[in-house]
Amino acid sequence: MTQYATDVEAADALHQKYKQLKAEIGKVIIGQHDVVDAVLMSIFANGHTLLVGVPGLAKTLLVRTLSEVLDLQFSRIQFTPDLMPSDITGSEILDEKREFKFLRGPIFANIVLADEINRTPPKTQAALLEAMQEKSVTVNGKLHQLTQPFFVLATQNPIEQEGTYPLPEAQLDRFMFNAVLDYPTYEEELQVVKNTTSGTPQIPNKVMTSQEILHFQQLVRKVPVADNVMEYAVKLVSKTRPNTPHATAKVNEYISFGAGPRAGQFLILGAKCHALLHGSYSPDIANVQAIAKDVLRHRLLKNYKAEAEGISVEQIIEGLL
Repeated sequence: MTQYATDVEAADALHQKYKQLKAEIGKVIIGQHDVVDAVLMSIFANGHTLLVGVPGLAKTLLVRTLSEVLDLQFSRIQFTPDLMPSDITGSEILDEKREFKFLRGPIFANIVLADEINRTPPKTQAALLEAMQEKSVTVNGKLHQLTQPFFVLATQNPIEQEGTYPLPEAQLDRFMFNAVLDYPTYEEELQVVKNTTSGTPQIPNKVMTSQEILHFQQLVRKVPVADNVMEYAVKLVSKTRPNTPHATAKVNEYISFGAGPRAGQFLILGAKCHALLHGSYSPDIANVQAIAKDVLRHRLLKNYKAEAEGISVEQIIEGLL
């Protein structure tokens, strides 16, 4: 039984909770508002997020802070070239009674931070991605359900590509958002240095429970979407596919592969979340546009011509919007 009488009441509550979440996260994380929004939206839409940014931009701190304000169990996996799938999922051991016992791995948490996911070979990446897709892991033929709610926030460092294993397109497609962290402004950086070099640590308060998150995830699914918004999202995705009826000249020229159907699903789910968090009961086209870059950024594959001419995927998406 939920504590909200109607869905409208629940939607209003989510809008208020969002403001509280932002305030509490803001005690620890200075700036990075778009990234915080993207992560919160992916949590309420039951998706996963890929965070891309240079070292030191508080990616790990952001995820840890989120787990505190949402009162969720947090675990961090540092991806390295020698990491094995069993280091993520867990393994079976013989106990004192000579019986096999399953030891749970770090994937059995509500929020899992996959740090530098591109540093580990595809076999280990695949173990994580099975868990993301199925919300369960299989060890020695036995199925183990993961705790709900469950999110993976993976980080990638865009600079050093030496000794990395780039995520294949099919695996990138599992992430709802690809959020890019930028350097802070001068004022934000000043505030960061002040906060982190003084003796008083900022401790955020808990705002939500896991039960509430599960309730809000169901609420997001119920949000009605007008036909014109649905058509806009699907058309936007089909425009990214070169040599198809909706493709634009720029897409034909610079893109070798466009986004798949998952992009349309995530555009609508993301737009629903964006609308609810900002106090509206139904998304419009502006909500779809607000999240389009984060949804499409990692789903478009540039060709050599785009690389040679220095055309970014963001520029192409902007052209489509």
